[in-house]
Amino acid sequence: MEIFGVDIGGSGIKGAPVDLDRGDLAQERHKVLTPHPATPDRVADCVAEVVGHFDWSGPIGVTFPGVVTDGVTRTAANVDKGWIDTDAAALLGERVGQPVTILNDADAAGVAEMTFGAGRGRKGTVIMLTLGTGIGSALFVDGRLVPNTELGHLELHGHDAEKRASTKAKEDEDLSWQHWAHRVQKYLLHVEMLFSPELFIIGGGVSRKAEKFLPLIEKVRAEMVPAELQNNAGIVGAAMAAAGK
Repeated sequence: MEIFGVDIGGSGIKGAPVDLDRGDLAQERHKVLTPHPATPDRVADCVAEVVGHFDWSGPIGVTFPGVVTDGVTRTAANVDKGWIDTDAAALLGERVGQPVTILNDADAAGVAEMTFGAGRGRKGTVIMLTLGTGIGSALFVDGRLVPNTELGHLELHGHDAEKRASTKAKEDEDLSWQHWAHRVQKYLLHVEMLFSPELFIIGGGVSRKAEKFLPLIEKVRAEMVPAELQNNAGIVGAAMAAAGK
């Protein structure tokens, strides 16, 4: 069974048909740059471009970097503030001419990892963190998602944690892997103190380079593993949501 998934990120918007039996992309994904400012209308045009690249007809799942409830986007940390309280499911559905299901991006990635990837079969408390333009989070208790946690906005040393420990912070400040890993460590210890997870799954594009920073992180009691689906997890999770999985 194939369903289309789109992942809206702070730097890129990417999508592809997903084989839900395998939990993997059915075709090579197509990506366009996220417009700036990332207003609802401009992002909707980009989503339509990604979907149109495949001439797709049928249900579409879309992720969004913020809180989403009943198809409405409630926050907009790394996109234009015009998204706040927008009926995104209706807007995107009208633009692409297909039924759209929309959900938080890290929640989508987490569901994909818990089903097909590093969290498969794991019980207890599991937290997936996506390190990218910001920090997304997905919290699971015995495999059940607690949606829209947004733990990247926890305060750490007087700042939103994602302003200190995201991949964007590493790039903007030209941090070494060692220096950045130390910041990520402080963030993980803070999250661990609050939730005591058994497992951290580290996702986002930087998960492809996990060997450069995960071994540098110390004192965290929870097991830490890179996401197996890496940066495709959001697309897979979006498709799962559109299929009602």
